Amino acid sequence: MPPKPIFQPLNFERLDAAEQLRRSREFLRVMRQRRSVRAFSREPVPLALIENAIRAAGSAPSGANQQPWTFVVVSDPALKRRMRQAAEAEEKESYERRMSQEWLEALAPLGTDWQKPHIEEAPYIIVVFRQAYGLDFDADSGAETRSRHYYSEESVGIAVGFLLAALQISGLATLTHTPSPMKFLSEILQRPPNERAFVLIPVGYPAADAKVPAISKKPLGEIMVLR
Repeated sequence: MPPKPIFQPLNFERLDAAEQLRRSREFLRVMRQRRSVRAFSREPVPLALIENAIRAAGSAPSGANQQPWTFVVVSDPALKRRMRQAAEAEEKESYERRMSQEWLEALAPLGTDWQKPHIEEAPYIIVVFRQAYGLDFDADSGAETRSRHYYSEESVGIAVGFLLAALQISGLATLTHTPSPMKFLSEILQRPPNERAFVLIPVGYPAADAKVPAISKKPLGEIMVLR
């Protein structure tokens, strides 16, 4: 028999309509300023900002509340150097051989290429890992025990959204980087076999001369359907 659920009162603050709208507009204003940054300052970032953002990400909903994520925060220059070298090797292969012409044309307006200096320049790299299944070990025998995780990809995707929003609210710049394949991240960061690299996120302040592509987002009428 599964354990019976234990319930507690909901902690919920009911806001008046004016405050709801004010907070909604302020959040929208801040999030509209979010851009993918590829030129970072080496200026240090308070670790507390990273920790609080990860706490926020860890509050995201997940399938069966299994919280199938691990956030590896990397600041060690030697590790970042190894990550950059491995990422550039994979990206160079992708840009020169793996990507279709259609894919390259889709990326052209963004001006990206296989070179990834931001991995070394940003003071922190957060590598988000998805726990494909639960992994535990018996204290006495050392036997491995696996448990199924439900909706792990969707859960980690939601958590990453929380993380990016929290970092933006904190006044930090980010980039979502998904070199393919990403197995090298598990090896460099010595992650257990149940974890799969999901995304690599450089975090820091933008360089003084940072520039971003002149692109726009779809208007509300193209992304919202009201029935």
